[in-house]
Amino acid sequence: MLLELKGVQKRFGGVVALRSGDLCVDAGEVHLVMGENGAGKSTMMKIIAGLQQRDGGEMRWRGELVNFANPVEAAQQGIAMVHQESLLAPHLTVAENIYLGREISNRFGFVDRGAMVEKARRLIEEHHFPLQAEWRVERLSPAGKQLVEICRAIQHGTSLLIFDEPTSSLSEAETHEVFKIVRTLRERGTGVIYITHRMDELRSVGDKVAILRDGETVHSEALATLSTGAMIRYMVGREVAALYERKAVTPGAELLRVHNLTSPPAVRDVSFSVRAGEIVGLAGLVGAGRTELCRAIFGLDQPSAGQIWVGDERVTIRRPQDAVALGIALIPEDRQKTGLARELPISWNVTMADVLSKYGVLRHAAEREMTAKAIERLRIRCDSGAQKAGRLSGGNQQKVVISKWVSRGARVFLFDEPTRGIDIGAKVEVFAVMDELARQGAAILMVSSELGELLQMADRILVMRQGRLAGELPGRTTQEAIMRLASLESGA
Repeated sequence: MLLELKGVQKRFGGVVALRSGDLCVDAGEVHLVMGENGAGKSTMMKIIAGLQQRDGGEMRWRGELVNFANPVEAAQQGIAMVHQESLLAPHLTVAENIYLGREISNRFGFVDRGAMVEKARRLIEEHHFPLQAEWRVERLSPAGKQLVEICRAIQHGTSLLIFDEPTSSLSEAETHEVFKIVRTLRERGTGVIYITHRMDELRSVGDKVAILRDGETVHSEALATLSTGAMIRYMVGREVAALYERKAVTPGAELLRVHNLTSPPAVRDVSFSVRAGEIVGLAGLVGAGRTELCRAIFGLDQPSAGQIWVGDERVTIRRPQDAVALGIALIPEDRQKTGLARELPISWNVTMADVLSKYGVLRHAAEREMTAKAIERLRIRCDSGAQKAGRLSGGNQQKVVISKWVSRGARVFLFDEPTRGIDIGAKVEVFAVMDELARQGAAILMVSSELGELLQMADRILVMRQGRLAGELPGRTTQEAIMRLASLESGA
């Protein structure tokens, strides 16, 4: 046995993050760790990787009682972690990040950047990742940064590798490449701990599963003998439908129309429309131009050609303020950096898109009233509107991001990866919010790399390939049909 945890505990002041964590991982085994946001998964992984120290319980590594004071000590024992949120140095290149802290030196003791670039290039080519060793990390998408994190962990060599939601921002093709890496590690005798919220991934990679709820391990079993329904019940402590049952409504008037929109280099000659009450899915591989299309519509990037209509009016959107004034809302892919002010109260996040002031003085009563309505309407679980937004679970953070636009009365919503990094229970709640918005007459464009989610939610699905629309499919299509249009190799 490589790793064993028994009754591990961790407190942060008066908050119990982990009350009784149990886990056993063998060499050459992929052990899934599952649970809703706030269940204690990340805390447990940080204790194993030396990022935090436990307050109670036991942790044994190869049979010896251990307590890693920092990640360096854990790494010296052969333990590494691929984080969901990037911990890379953005001003350095891909190669420099892969070898950061373990730079290759020449015979004179100077860093040999050429050697690092060459080794990084071979590693990237081996796994067919869409990266270049010389690219600066700050210019990469969240998916690209995740791939660099994976390369870095693989290159250093480990006995136990922890993946914290490694595919949350990856395309289907890149996800399958990660699966290959995990299987290769298992064949080499490496132990793998794999955290995921994506139910469709489980049986592709896992051997065993440990399920956490409310800070303790509530169940552990071989994956082959555990049904998906039972797994969900253990995770949330109640019955939850595996799929969100959305009933389509009759669409109304056209609220958004895009004609021949071009925003170099990622978006080229794109035309489509979304009507009131519709949820239109937008699929495609990473790099297809989906996020860039949303940015161009919202005024974050300036198109070089094309037209946009909101309702019956042809509009010019030069900046996000123009889009907001027209009733367009963007829920961005990376809510932590671009959607949420994590250190500010929920109330400020809810009302930041509105001007709740008179003669330059904030109207606190109006702020409290708007926040209370948003908390009730979107069922945001929090202590109060004064709580910092960053202290909420991922699903409730996403609801706060949505709430600022709902409070403004937005009628066109651009959802870019709306369920990235949130658990299955929270996904169902976000789907319910989107469904309610559509039923109230909003037009929704939904970008998602999880094809199963598009099939559940979308009335129609647009597929992008290399910056262009490759085709349109009905909502009740198949994943295979979507991938045929999205694939670079497809001529269909």
